[in-house]
Amino acid sequence: MKLKNAVHRSIVIIVILFLSVIIGYVYAVIGNKSDIRNHPREYSEIVEKYSSEYGVPEYIVYAVILEESDFQSNYVSDYGKIGLMQLSAETFNKLLTYTKENLEPGILYDPETNIKYGTYLLSYLYTEHSRWKTVFASYLTDDDMVEIWMNDSNNVDENGNLINIPDKTIADKVENIENEMDLYKKLYY
Repeated sequence: MKLKNAVHRSIVIIVILFLSVIIGYVYAVIGNKSDIRNHPREYSEIVEKYSSEYGVPEYIVYAVILEESDFQSNYVSDYGKIGLMQLSAETFNKLLTYTKENLEPGILYDPETNIKYGTYLLSYLYTEHSRWKTVFASYLTDDDMVEIWMNDSNNVDENGNLINIPDKTIADKVENIENEMDLYKKLYY
């Protein structure tokens, strides 16, 4: 009788474990589909092309696009930044001096041009700062502001890396980009 009860309990435990695994798997699949729906990879050919050309991981480009414009190519911010990656005419003109191209800022509404120059800017800033958090802060503001922050010892670690962004809006956006970057990396790479 004791053996029969032990076998019965063992079967019940195995069934519960099996159902737990199945429920966990279903939950993961449903959650993953929701994450994928909220993390599109629109313009994938363009992103792939310029990510490869400028050495910026695709998941970073997608995270910046998602945070900056939510994939709306005609989006213009209150600050006059344009397109998918939210570039200002001033920044665009500065980048044109490096690429030696002669283009008008209105072309920033074109997804390919916007992604090209946004990715180029990320690459350029990475060569300057070598740390994505600092790159994102600089991308969202400008290098002069980041240099001011980095000259304050409260904002940098012992290696001179930016660890504190005094501007809450920029700090929140950088954190969002980092979180979205991690999700893109988990979902697709």
